[in-house]
Amino acid sequence: MTESEFNNSINEHSAALLTHALRFTKDEGDAADLVQDTLIKAIRFRESYREGTNLKGWLYTILRNTFLNTFRKEKFKRDNVTQTDEITSSQLSNSASTNLAEGSFVMNDIRKALDMLPEMYRTPFVSYFEGYKYQEIADTTGIPLGTVKTRIHMAREMLKKFLKIYKLKDGTGHEKDSGLPLAG
Repeated sequence: MTESEFNNSINEHSAALLTHALRFTKDEGDAADLVQDTLIKAIRFRESYREGTNLKGWLYTILRNTFLNTFRKEKFKRDNVTQTDEITSSQLSNSASTNLAEGSFVMNDIRKALDMLPEMYRTPFVSYFEGYKYQEIADTTGIPLGTVKTRIHMAREMLKKFLKIYKLKDGTGHEKDSGLPLAG
């Protein structure tokens, strides 16, 4: 069978493959994609088809295996890969190994550094860090908006100085951010 004849033969089965794919996917777009993947694999692996055997059965086998492999990959991704923009602390604790002792020292140092900030800087900074918008902080504290922004900036700078021990060196010997939530 020539390549052209083979391609024509598999194209004759595409409508039946689409019907079968719909039973698997329950979605027309996904079924069309599955049929397309099946036809591409059939063309790519044409040498493994034995002429004179059931072409339709061979295509159905490719379709089923493609669906199962895709389904397994999607299920794994859905079950094991976080696909949201925000990661919760429980997800972090499940996915990252942490050194609790080191983390405890870091948190204590951050608390001490925050305590060393004058109240006029600490209050706006902590509010901002907790997720309040500049305008909300200004409204709550009665401080002008520009002053709130300045105080938050100044608090960051002071905290960076207090916590400079956590500055990291990159491969070139230059300092880089430690990942502490102070940069802005």
